[in-house]
Order: sequence, then structure tokens, then C-alpha cells
Amino acid sequence: MGFLKQPRFWLVVVLALFAAVAPLWMSAYFLGVFTVAYYFGVFAMSWDLLFGFAGEVNFGPTALIGLGAYGAAMLNSMAGLPIVVCLIFGGLLAVAGGALLALPALRLTGPYFGLVTLVAVLLLQNFIVIFAGVTGGEIGMTVPSVLSIDAGVNYEYALGFLVICAVILYGLSRSALGLILQASGQDATEAAALGFNITKHKFAAFCISALFSGLAGGMLIFYMGTVSVDTVIDISIDVQIIIMAVLGGRRTILGGILGAVFIILANELLRPLGQLNNFVVAGIALAVILLFPDGFLGVLHRARRA
Repeated sequence: MGFLKQPRFWLVVVLALFAAVAPLWMSAYFLGVFTVAYYFGVFAMSWDLLFGFAGEVNFGPTALIGLGAYGAAMLNSMAGLPIVVCLIFGGLLAVAGGALLALPALRLTGPYFGLVTLVAVLLLQNFIVIFAGVTGGEIGMTVPSVLSIDAGVNYEYALGFLVICAVILYGLSRSALGLILQASGQDATEAAALGFNITKHKFAAFCISALFSGLAGGMLIFYMGTVSVDTVIDISIDVQIIIMAVLGGRRTILGGILGAVFIILANELLRPLGQLNNFVVAGIALAVILLFPDGFLGVLHRARRA
């Protein structure tokens, strides 16, 4: 029970309680903003498990997100199955796709792994356009079922999902798997010399990342009621997710939530700037990363030690 004595634990508890009561006073508009931010928080945490701990840079997280989103959407549209069943199918499809991608990719070293994941995004985009009769192509497709039409209910779904994912992913990062991934990320040769099967553990991390990414992708499209390439499979979204994870704090898992909330909220608050919006947000993110390379949580950790 030593974690009860850690200020970071109580900070997380206070923030979670504050977020839980937000529907009592927050407008429907901002509830929608935070709902999207929470799903992106799961994307960022999933990405951090693979990069922050395993040291493998996945430049195409939306390939996994897109598989989960489109798998869930197509099953719901064609078979009319319940949302829960569609989400499970989408998550498993993302894991299957992630496993097929990871098997050859993890045999590569250096930047080649990242390039393979980036190409996977482009291939999935082309696949969706080619089979437009089933996927809706570039226009996208409407999802028959939605989580709820009430902003407060959608917010609570997103928050509950975020909390569950955060607890599981953070627990995994502090488990034996996380420690081995961290060791392999820092020095794969030395970790292998100690008898660890580095490839097996990185493969497991990739599949876990794919599962949570796919589930979050499915939850997002059942919130929006539509799915398209622009919303779940796009290079710009890949960049956003990476920035969120790094901005929040690499190798922290929970930092991805802070990074996602910051980026999504800043984009909305600065929307009146028009085309300058993305430029200003990117500039702020770059400045924070340069000044505080350990991210938001890294700053908190240093302040606590001081």
C-alpha cells in the first residue's frame, strides 16, 4: 500500500474525481471536446507503451486505430450487431492486423520499423478507397448505432473507458513485462544477454497497444456516428498522437492523457484564429518539448524531487 503515500497517486485521484463531476457544471460543447480528448488519451497511452518502454517508434498508430474503427463500424452496419460485440470484433481485428504487421517489422532495426508502420497506414487508406462499396471510400460511412445522444452520457462513457485503460496500461508498464520492455528499449543487447526474449516481449507490447488502440477507435466512431479516413486514418493524426504522448511525458503512460487534453483543448480554444490555429498549437507544443523534454509529468517529477 506504499502507493497511498505518493503525492502523484492522490493527484490522479483528485483529477479523476474532478473529471467525474464535470457534467454537473460543464457545457455540452466542452463535454464533447473532452470526450474526444479522452479517446485520444487512450491512443497516446497505447503508443507510449510501445515507444516509451520498448523503444520501438510506431509512426503509424492510426493503422491499428483504423482497423478497430472500421471493423466495428462495418460489422454494425452490415450485421446490425450490438455495439459491445462490434467493439470486441474491432479490437480483435486490430490485434490480428497488429500481429501480422509486428511479425516481420520487429525483425528490422533502426528506422525501418517505423517506416513499415507508416507504410501500413498508406496501405490501409488505399484499401478503404479501393473497396469503397463496402467501406464508404473517401466519403466515409455512417454508423447505424451510437453510444448515446446525450453529451453527459457520452462523456461518462469516454471517462470510464479512459480510466479502465489507464489502470490496465499503467499496471502493465509496472509489471515484469514493462520492466523487460524498458530494459530492452535502453539496451536490447544487454537485455538479451540476461536471457530475455526481446522479440517476444516487444510482440506482446505491440499486440496490447493494438488492442487498446482498436477499442478506442471503435468507441470514438460510435460516439461520432460516422467513420472516415480523415477521422481515424491519417498521417496528421499519427503526428498528433505522437506529440501528445511525448508532450505528456515519455515512459509515463498517464502523461498521454495530459498531452491529449492539452492538444485537443488548445485546438478548440484557438479555433477563432482560423488557419493559424494548428500553427500556434504546434509551436506551443514544440516549445514545451524543447524546454521540458521529459514532458508535463517529467516536470512534476523534478519539482517533487526538488
